[in-house]
Amino acid sequence: MKKILAIVSLFFVLTSCSIEDDAPNFHSVILPIVEVEVPQEFVIGETYPIKVWYQRPSTCHAFNGFYYDKYLNERTVAVQNIVTEAGNCQSLEDEIVEVSFDFYVTSNGSYIFKFWQGVDDNGEDIFLEIEVPVVD
Repeated sequence: MKKILAIVSLFFVLTSCSIEDDAPNFHSVILPIVEVEVPQEFVIGETYPIKVWYQRPSTCHAFNGFYYDKYLNERTVAVQNIVTEAGNCQSLEDEIVEVSFDFYVTSNGSYIFKFWQGVDDNGEDIFLEIEVPVVD
């Protein structure tokens, strides 16, 4: 009796699992920034919105936050998107998307923001660099 129960259980386990993957596939991409808006100056202890615009390439691209790296008073920023790998994606020619993040000023001196704008013909990263002084 135990053998029959084990065989029936094994049958249900094997037939109930599907090896086909019907879930949509995703991958992450970093997209170039086309325009930014930063304040002319910062005050220590204050928070400021930093606005960023980027071109959305297709309807399968969705904003997924920022790549953000800091080293001393230098900040490197890029836009991250999740891309759904689907056959029904529509190409978008002129869709510019505005996104923003809050920046909290923690030190004096100046902050240097490096906004990623893609790569050049030699494969080197291109950055829009903006220096923002911290005033009293």
